[in-house]
Amino acid sequence: MPSPLPASVLDLAPVVPVVVVDDASDAVPLARALVSGGLPAIEVTLRTPAALRAIRAIADAVPDALVGAGTVITPEQVTDSVTAGARFLVSPGWTDVLLDAMRASGVPFLPGVSTTSEVVALLERGVREMKFFPAEAAGGTAYLKSLAGPLPQARFCPTGGIGPATAPDYLALPNVGCVGGSWMLPADAVAARDWERVAALARAAAGLRAQV
Repeated sequence: MPSPLPASVLDLAPVVPVVVVDDASDAVPLARALVSGGLPAIEVTLRTPAALRAIRAIADAVPDALVGAGTVITPEQVTDSVTAGARFLVSPGWTDVLLDAMRASGVPFLPGVSTTSEVVALLERGVREMKFFPAEAAGGTAYLKSLAGPLPQARFCPTGGIGPATAPDYLALPNVGCVGGSWMLPADAVAARDWERVAALARAAAGLRAQV
């Protein structure tokens, strides 16, 4: 049975792994390693031809995972991702057309923002949970801290350039629910299929909330 839809993607774990899958056969063991380490929400980015097959494999074989699709930029990708089994959607940015498609999908979604005006526009449309991207390049914790005063109703998942050293600074902010990152999936570990190392790095990431 697929995992139930969450009330909020932001509250599942302190870190959402951002996964680029080149070989769909790696998807299931990779997802199991992340889940065993305490990171159940897994964002598979639509950057490779294997992405949709990876989403389907995880949805079918790892019931404790909540698999989502990232880098969603077209309505067609929304449909394809949900059909493959994605339980949430993440975009690097948004347009009215894309937002309408994500809202109609029936699954939770995090549209990407990097400016105050984009945040206000989403709040105007009833969207309160967003991806802040590219986090470090767009102003990092200082920028998000400055948004908390005038726009306290907006909550974010910052992604982009965040690692284990900086993640706790983001998680300490009142308007940050979780962060996205890929540091628990180093390229050499994935290439070697060293899933025990991935699980260990996931456990360390899952424990970051306790450090705040």
